[in-house]
Amino acid sequence: MMRKLIIVACFFLTAFTASSQIFDPATWEFGYEKKGDNQYEIIITANIEDGSHIYAMIVPDGGPIPTSFIFDTIAAFQLVGNTYEVTAPVEKMDEAFGFKIKTFSKKAEFRQKIKGIDPSFTVTGTLNFMACNNQTCSPPKDVEFSVSISDGAVKAPASEGGTIASVEVLPSTGSGLLKFFLISLLAGFAGVLTPCVFPMIPMTVAFFSQGSENKSKSVFKALIFGISIVLIYSSLGIIVSLTSAGAGFANALSTHWIPNILFFSLFVIFATSFFGAFEIVLPNKWASGADSKVDQGGLLAAFFMGLTTVIVSFSCTGPIVGALLVEAASGDVLRPTIGMVGFGLAFALPFTIFALFPSVMSRMPKSGGWLNSIKVVLGFIMLAFSMKFLMTLDSVYNLGLLSRDLFLAIWIVIFSLMGFYLLGKIKFSHDSDLPHIGTFRLFLVIAVFSFVVYLVPGLFGAPLNALSSFLPSQSKSQLNLPLIISKNRGGGAAVSQSTQVSALCSEPKHGDIFEMPLGLTGYFDLKQGLACAKEQGKPVLLDFKGHACANCKLMEAKVWSDPEVLRRLRENFVIIALYVDDRTQLPENEWITSPTDGKVKKTIGKINEELEISRFKTNALPLYVIADHEGNPVIQPTPTNLNVEEYKKWLDDGLAAFGKK
Repeated sequence: MMRKLIIVACFFLTAFTASSQIFDPATWEFGYEKKGDNQYEIIITANIEDGSHIYAMIVPDGGPIPTSFIFDTIAAFQLVGNTYEVTAPVEKMDEAFGFKIKTFSKKAEFRQKIKGIDPSFTVTGTLNFMACNNQTCSPPKDVEFSVSISDGAVKAPASEGGTIASVEVLPSTGSGLLKFFLISLLAGFAGVLTPCVFPMIPMTVAFFSQGSENKSKSVFKALIFGISIVLIYSSLGIIVSLTSAGAGFANALSTHWIPNILFFSLFVIFATSFFGAFEIVLPNKWASGADSKVDQGGLLAAFFMGLTTVIVSFSCTGPIVGALLVEAASGDVLRPTIGMVGFGLAFALPFTIFALFPSVMSRMPKSGGWLNSIKVVLGFIMLAFSMKFLMTLDSVYNLGLLSRDLFLAIWIVIFSLMGFYLLGKIKFSHDSDLPHIGTFRLFLVIAVFSFVVYLVPGLFGAPLNALSSFLPSQSKSQLNLPLIISKNRGGGAAVSQSTQVSALCSEPKHGDIFEMPLGLTGYFDLKQGLACAKEQGKPVLLDFKGHACANCKLMEAKVWSDPEVLRRLRENFVIIALYVDDRTQLPENEWITSPTDGKVKKTIGKINEELEISRFKTNALPLYVIADHEGNPVIQPTPTNLNVEEYKKWLDDGLAAFGKK
């Protein structure tokens, strides 16, 4: 009875607070692993927010709802045994129920063995669970799942040792989308604080003040105006989202030389525009056409007022919107839409608030030179960001033109110039005089020059981990003082250096093109790496990565660089780095025909991308797979995980699973 009362209380508490925040701390991933002929294991993984937990499959009477699984039975497969817990639950006192209960925190994995009857089939079912933290609990929740299994014997590219089992990897992108949404919000507010947008706010307020004797109608028109701006910008994101669908589109967009040169040129043009050389404007007839509709009045006029605002402000907001769309289109397919919704919300909010509450206008800062300063600062930022596309072009095509040192030198110059501009030492033709600097500007100057000072050690080999995702690989540094010093030490130092690398069985294929990070050794060809792993009796770590992959660099800088992680990688695994965006064309006898789209894959990147998509049902980067000597995963692959302790445990679990085979 007590259990039911607590569950009902949790349900009503959750329902009561749902309007402000929905408590749903657990997300689920579903996949499978082939264990033998017609033998599979369904893998169900829960990712749980910090501070929350779910309950084990067995709990005491009178306790919470346990985690349970029901599989739909069909003739195509048979269940073998019961679902079991791979992750060991931890028993602790649960304040909600008043006694010790076994729970899972952060991550939990469950498995169910099955035996296939048909060669291809789909396993469906429902899981039921309950989640709690120290303050509240979610009501019992059902999650339906579906896992498609195919036993088509499609051999892995460049592998003769066997077939790599197909494993679905469904990395969560919620946090990444939220982060991009927040960035887009900030970009929207920055767009408002530009000289061709900010002065429009009083004119907008004047428009909605007309006919103010009908207060409710004025409020409704102001809301229509704000919603119209959000819809206009959102439509741009929807168009980009619809045209960027497809597993290989983001990779092609972010790595092909044409879009990278185009985006670099656009960003330089945008920056030059913000510096005042010229203005990027839409045709005047667009603005005049929309404005003529405003004069007709009515609720429709509010929409055209929003359209006019968007068109007239394009000379300032166009570069910002373009930058967001370029960044969004090379990521998740939803990013362009989410980014434009965020930008539109932030852009429309000040206009709408002042239209609803005209009296607030009196508290606004007056237009002045500070608006143009914001525009110029954005120009410096865009100029710095344009280097990202040159870096990608240089890395993907192995041009060797843009070293890490040169990249950092350019950034140091750009941000130094920004600092001097904020101090008033540099002045553009349209800038007003700056007799003194205010407190806010002073703090900006301190921040900018502090960033410059942080960059300088990078010229001499400092890792600059906080910026690793934006910078060229550290191996491309021409003046790496730590490496030079270590190489020139004598005697014992040379012995110490030799212990930092693991032995190779043969000279790595493509070693003239690629380099392993952090002084590690490994291979860049699947077949060669598997052969060496078999010779050394070690498991394989498949590292699906890319030249243009920011998260790959982040993982290497913040996780792989950890001494304990680095030791495990060096001593326990044969690493095979598989670049999925490299454009190096292979000899014709190494080309493959894709079983998924029927196209001939001719480059290193396309062959590795085909392997990742066909076997692991994802093209997400990075993707790490611990495999045996035939390339079969021994545990569930993992995407980006910046938690060092969790990554170490994943490596240890993979090594233990390999030892049991």
